[in-house]
Amino acid sequence: MTAHRTFGSRILVVANETVEGDVLHETVRARAGDCGEVLVVAPALNSRLRHWTSDEDVARAAASARVRHCLERLRRAGMHASGVVGDADPLLAIADALQRFAADEVVIATHPERRSHWHAHSVVDRARARFGLPVVHIVVDRERRVEYLRAPAERDAGRLPSAA
Repeated sequence: MTAHRTFGSRILVVANETVEGDVLHETVRARAGDCGEVLVVAPALNSRLRHWTSDEDVARAAASARVRHCLERLRRAGMHASGVVGDADPLLAIADALQRFAADEVVIATHPERRSHWHAHSVVDRARARFGLPVVHIVVDRERRVEYLRAPAERDAGRLPSAA
């Protein structure tokens, strides 16, 4: 028998260097609601050379620091949040996280298209197709100091927070 949640959602957040974005944090708080739960996954991004030589220490340490800072901020805002370092492939990181965390939706934060490998590999669209969950896409452009919520897929449109 599954417990019914009357307040809040279970949000899986997948982000790399964009994990500190204000819009990301505001969106997560709005979507999780009261008593919601958040799992933050920061993929351990690595250079091709370090990946080839199986040297993940630097990538994992950087991802761990990103998770830690994000969790501190979410917890200060009163959110129930936990986090992990994930696989360098964001789709594998999502799949691994969903094995442990039954998310109601996924929030993916990326750099803008001109700087994002995740855009080039259609990570957001592929996550929507593969996992069958609503996926919200946040774009964080640190260079221009601009952040925004990307227009969601049609089926996800009704779930946007009114403040976004």
